[in-house]
Amino acid sequence: MSAISTSHFNSSRFVLTGFPGLEVEYFWISIPFFSIYAMVFLGNCMVLHVIRTEPSLHQPMFYFLAMLALTDLCMGFSTVPTVLGILWGFIREISLDSCIAQSYFIHGLSFMESSVLLAMAFDRYIAICNPLRYSSVLTNEKIMKIGVTILCRSSLLIPPVIIRLKFLNYCRPHVLSHSFCLHQDLIRMACGDIRFNSIYGLALVISNLLLDAVLILVSYILILHAVLAIASREERLKSLQTCVSHICAVLVFYIPIIGLTMVHRFGKHLSPLVHVLMGNIYILFPPLMNPIIYSIKTQQIRRRIQRLFCLKNA
Repeated sequence: MSAISTSHFNSSRFVLTGFPGLEVEYFWISIPFFSIYAMVFLGNCMVLHVIRTEPSLHQPMFYFLAMLALTDLCMGFSTVPTVLGILWGFIREISLDSCIAQSYFIHGLSFMESSVLLAMAFDRYIAICNPLRYSSVLTNEKIMKIGVTILCRSSLLIPPVIIRLKFLNYCRPHVLSHSFCLHQDLIRMACGDIRFNSIYGLALVISNLLLDAVLILVSYILILHAVLAIASREERLKSLQTCVSHICAVLVFYIPIIGLTMVHRFGKHLSPLVHVLMGNIYILFPPLMNPIIYSIKTQQIRRRIQRLFCLKNA
């Protein structure tokens, strides 16, 4: 009987939440969402293209930026089917297996983005605090090793907690809080013992997102200490300007995560629409803003993009 019950729960489908109360406006809401996704894809593809085709950008900082753009691109691909599917009326539900797969990619890519931002902080630390050793420390071989480490760290630590979702009983209303699947949403609907998922999930957040944030903060404390030791005011400003893009990318990534966490933790009385909006900001804001930030703030990329458009218009 237990096996039959488990099979019944695990073969069930989950209702995706669109924008409560705005169902009649879905067509018009889909226009800005489609535009945002298009900008995410085009912006990150352009950054990747510029870095690949411009030999002067074949440097450690831009290799890490390419990793960030690729991560943002994958994040968009992992959520666009359900978000636009709801708005265009193609889907309203998602199977458990698809939901588990989507949650794996969303959380894995979030951890990957955090790891890449940490690697970029390390790059800035070496460039400013140990400029003479920069080329010897961040060789192409070491960058490849960092990339493989980031990939393994982001993909191999999550399966234990994600796989266990397949074997939980979901007896509470199968209504998700967002237009996509998150681990915390699924365990909220489970009736069995979820201690492993809760404890392991918290440990993942602490060992990835929180630890990365602390290490990034420490790196910038050391960078600031080194910059303040520079006698020339112009040199201090020049050194700090090389960090502006990365600082903006860090804020763009962590502020939505903090906001979504606060809404989930303290905003149970808020409208479901607030939860949906915060979830979409958490997913879409970093991939949208990162190409804009680096195109505006990074002189080499800005000039290469300008030349690219000038050639097309010629």
